[in-house]
Amino acid sequence: MSDKKLNYLVISSIGSDKPGIVNELAKTCSAHNCNIIDSRMTVLGGEFAVIMMVSGNWDTIAKLEQSLPALSDKLSLTTTVKHTEPREHAVALSYCVNVVAIDNPGIVHDIAQFFSSKNINIDDLVTGTYSAPHTGTQMFNLNLTIRIPAETHLATLREEFMDFCDDLNLDAGIEPVR
Repeated sequence: MSDKKLNYLVISSIGSDKPGIVNELAKTCSAHNCNIIDSRMTVLGGEFAVIMMVSGNWDTIAKLEQSLPALSDKLSLTTTVKHTEPREHAVALSYCVNVVAIDNPGIVHDIAQFFSSKNINIDDLVTGTYSAPHTGTQMFNLNLTIRIPAETHLATLREEFMDFCDDLNLDAGIEPVR
């Protein structure tokens, strides 16, 4: 294997939220000549969570991986790493799905099962809750990005999804990613 070939490492960390975590993670990647090519970072409750994929040659990835236990200790993070490959891109269309409903257990499962049954991959999923204005009712919000196989008939899928959402009293929309 050539040192010029890119290697990929997925890093996942979680720990108590405090200022500077993103800075330290980014600084460490940069110091080891690794590039952060994809990441998701958020605060859930009092916990900071990050998952990122970095690229570099074999040597830089190995050195970054060796530095992570000390960085995790310094930042009080629990960290796991996994070597990976770039994603193979099948011919598919990216769509955004938005759902709003009164909060109830099982909404994520119902929606995930709908798309799974259609052989549609979920690329990104973000959920949250909030209090409705005026009533204070606990509301649920879901945003996801899906990859619809090119052979899927879009009008049929949209109609089936909207009927599915109507049956569950979910206010939903599905549209191409822009």
